[in-house]
Amino acid sequence: MSDLILVPGATGGVGQLVVSKLLEKGLSVRILTRNAAKAEKMFTNKVEIAIGDIRKPETLPQAMSNITSIICCTGTTAFPSERWEFDPQPNILEWGQALFNPQLIESKAKNTPFIVDYQAVENLVNAAPKNLQRFVFVSSCGIERKNQFPFNILNSFGVLDAKQKGETAIINSGIPYTIIRPGRLIDGPFTAYDLATLLQITTGGKLGVVLAKGDQLNGDASRIDVAAACVESLFSPNTENQIFAIGNQGQRPDQIDWQQLFSQMNIT
Repeated sequence: MSDLILVPGATGGVGQLVVSKLLEKGLSVRILTRNAAKAEKMFTNKVEIAIGDIRKPETLPQAMSNITSIICCTGTTAFPSERWEFDPQPNILEWGQALFNPQLIESKAKNTPFIVDYQAVENLVNAAPKNLQRFVFVSSCGIERKNQFPFNILNSFGVLDAKQKGETAIINSGIPYTIIRPGRLIDGPFTAYDLATLLQITTGGKLGVVLAKGDQLNGDASRIDVAAACVESLFSPNTENQIFAIGNQGQRPDQIDWQQLFSQMNIT
């Protein structure tokens, strides 16, 4: 059986790049999406499309048949935005009260970090085939430093708490995993609601890739390199059952040798 990679979150910034890099390697790709029309326009018949909602477990089994790995690029914004899908919209008083009680806002939303970064990831884990070769998860730096600035601010509405719970669900599943913790995501596609998106911050392709076990890196991480790390990790035994951070620092070599980076990461 040939490899078939399922990519939830394929229409997001990192997800689009992951799909592109998988296709460049000649791998078969199935994406999981709620919006078939958007996906068809974006990928023009180059991928299989499975309609489903990671928040709804009953929609997931049909996407799982014959897949060999999952690269999960799902996520929502750390702070309330349109992506949280409010119903109904909070009023002015509730927005003010949210400074002291974020749960007031979360209770009106369908797409909070708790739902997307924890519950939905757990849904994927539970639906995944038991013989899955790898579950790759794009998480976040700061998970082990939630009480430190600036991560305590980032975690105001629980995004790091939720991602950590998502990581734990994957680790406890018994499925071989790779968890990648990028710094602040920069470089396009710009699909997020953050400062880097507003300012269109890029590396200009001039910074090297740095990996480190655990959660010790600071700074920015290119979506391009994060996507490449996701894909390349599928081919490296050094990344199996590993958690590592990724960022962009220093001078960039002519070519990124991912297997060497993965190997060095496990030695240090």
